[in-house]
Amino acid sequence: MKGVILDIDSLGPEDVDLGPITGLPIEWTIYSTCRPEQVAERIADAELVLTNKAPIGEQELAAASGLRYIGVLATGTNVIDLAAASTSNVVVSNVVGYGSASVVQHTWALILALATRLPDYNEAALDGRWTESPFFCLQDFPVNELAGKVLGIVGYGELGRGVAAVGQAFGMDVQIASLPWRHDDDPERIPFDSLIHQADVISLHCPLTEKTRHLIGRRELVKMKSTALLINCARGGIVDEQALVDALEGGVIGGAGVDVLSEEPPVNGNPLLNPEIPNLIVTPHSAWVAQESRQRLIDQVAENIQVFLAGKPRNVVGS
Repeated sequence: MKGVILDIDSLGPEDVDLGPITGLPIEWTIYSTCRPEQVAERIADAELVLTNKAPIGEQELAAASGLRYIGVLATGTNVIDLAAASTSNVVVSNVVGYGSASVVQHTWALILALATRLPDYNEAALDGRWTESPFFCLQDFPVNELAGKVLGIVGYGELGRGVAAVGQAFGMDVQIASLPWRHDDDPERIPFDSLIHQADVISLHCPLTEKTRHLIGRRELVKMKSTALLINCARGGIVDEQALVDALEGGVIGGAGVDVLSEEPPVNGNPLLNPEIPNLIVTPHSAWVAQESRQRLIDQVAENIQVFLAGKPRNVVGS
């Protein structure tokens, strides 16, 4: 069986063991990176393809008549045209749960840094302001305790539950959103609009779909508390980025931490990549990159392929 890995360097292969994948009975062609316009040619003769962020759409699928399986090296599958894959009888599987510890940790790093104004106090300690202070400490930036505050979780899968558990340890009142289109009767969830109105911290952990694109826009931002923090370690398109910039600059909300942008890498720029925006922390989609997380991903991808070859595919996703 011929297999292609389109963007192996996205896994940081220097510090992980690729053996579970490369040791499979597959004739691999491995590419370090892959631009969108290269995908069709590279997978044309493949029966099995692994991709992280290299997109596979209807045209690429049409060019790969022998393709039987696509393994996504991530949980999100928005890089795959799932409807076209289904029409072409191509099985698509993803990996789940591999990065939960790393992403939960990163989410809380953003929350804590914003709540304690950590970047501002670090800068103040180094630029001379502390040295020149008449007091033993600086109190230039307001610090807020999280205990007793409302933590709103949007997307209550493994990641959302992990973030919620840490919030409870901090003594926060954890509230789970019932998304508008789900008609969720779970009494433990509250309507989305109610959540964004009362939450002190909102953390996003839902997939990017047509229903969740710009889930947080101008309408939602103006409903949030003026002190609220918005955290996005899910997908960039879930938040209207220009609306978020305007909300931060206008003091509509208290701060934001984002690990994802609508285009990655942001080769065409992005309104959030402006150091003058107040109370904003941006990280380069690095929430998942702990070495342990990436090794679990590789191990799970290998297991997905093994069970597919045995005729029992798992983690199958569809349109």
